[in-house]
Amino acid sequence: MADAESLEELAHPEYWDKRYGADTDEAKTYEWLRRFDTLKPFLLNHLPPPTADGPQILHLGNGNSTLPFDLETLNYTSQTAIDFSAVVTAHMQSLLPAPSTLDATNTDKPPPITFLTMDIRALTFPANTFDICLDKGTLDSLLSGSPWQPPPHVQANVKKYVDEVERVLRPGGKWLYVTWRQPHFIRGFLERDGVFEVGYERIGESAGVLEYFGWVVKKL
Repeated sequence: MADAESLEELAHPEYWDKRYGADTDEAKTYEWLRRFDTLKPFLLNHLPPPTADGPQILHLGNGNSTLPFDLETLNYTSQTAIDFSAVVTAHMQSLLPAPSTLDATNTDKPPPITFLTMDIRALTFPANTFDICLDKGTLDSLLSGSPWQPPPHVQANVKKYVDEVERVLRPGGKWLYVTWRQPHFIRGFLERDGVFEVGYERIGESAGVLEYFGWVVKKL
């Protein structure tokens, strides 16, 4: 188990800049928690079907996950992926294919995936921008200290994050959050009376394997 100081580091971009800047395979692409083939049933059960102009999807703390590319193969072509590490943002941008001649002549057509450097606690998007927010372990990176009574700064960071998710989600939109943490430690962070409808399901449950949970947080 990581010590408290190590867990504290996860909430700072400098830690991730160093990690993503290392010359390792993990720094190229890496999937926290679950790979796409395991997550796919959960995601497709809760994602709206792709259309020509949506849904608008925001990946929160994407890191070097290939999830945006995986979803693009299913025709989800309105995606924004943010991370507060400028190092990993530049790396993910470098993985985007060069625009075709056809795309270059159609300047009104947005790219299917946009990678941006941004802090999840201070999003710069207008309110009610996204239909779907995706979080695969990002909220977990803000949590440290006692799970029963997190320190005040942890509670403040999580509140800022959830405030921003609430703000940028459209009414009826969903925040899909994947975590390994037990539901009784997480529910209190997500519930907001009259604002969110909150539920969860187990993902890829099997004997002898750590359980993962997929939360579905719907903005009312």
